[in-house]
Formats: sequence, structure tokens, C-alpha cells
Amino acid sequence: MFDGRTAAALHTFGDQVGYKVATYAEDQIQQRLREVLQHPTGYYQSRITVDRAGSGYRVSDGGVIYGPWLEGTGSRNSPVTRFPGYATFRRTKALVDRKAPQIAYELLARYKAMGLL
Repeated sequence: MFDGRTAAALHTFGDQVGYKVATYAEDQIQQRLREVLQHPTGYYQSRITVDRAGSGYRVSDGGVIYGPWLEGTGSRNSPVTRFPGYATFRRTKALVDRKAPQIAYELLARYKAMGLL
């Protein structure tokens, strides 16, 4: 218990929880985009990725120039135009925040079953 294996397992567990939550978010964003995009070319959806961000993970569109417009946070959204945006990332964040504890609990159960924690 005091030889460092528990600390290493906890570190790995925390990293895996972050990654699993991020990949869940990516899946939810992709699903929502399939529902809301009117004429998808596939380019925007192909740019949605999970990347390492400091000690955690981040889901982003890779800086696609029209990403803020699709999200509804760009300078060319309403009231300038009638298009309010899809709010895909913002809506997905609330869903992921509710699901994250369950993802962590399921992973913790696997760690316990393997005797790692």
C-alpha cells in the first residue's frame, strides 16, 4: 500500500476518468451535430476531437473558422442575422456534467474489481 502503487493507480484512474468523460462528450456532440446540421459536408464534424489540455482533456472543433457561428457565439449571429446557432457544445456540457459521476463510478468499480484500488 505504501510502495507507490496506490498513488500511481489513483493518478491513472483520474486520467482515465477525464478521458472517458471527454470521449463521451465528443460522442454526444457528434450525435447532436448529425441531428441539427442542415447540409453537412463532414468537414466540421471531422474536426471535433479530444485533445490533452494541461492535466486534463478538452473537446474542441480545432479552431474551425465558422465554429463560433455554428455554436451561436460569433459576431455574425443574431441580431446581425437570423441564425441563432445550434449551441451544440453548450447544451452538451450540461448533459456531460450530469453523466460524469456515473462514468467515474463505473470506472471505479472496474478498478476495485481488478484490485487496483
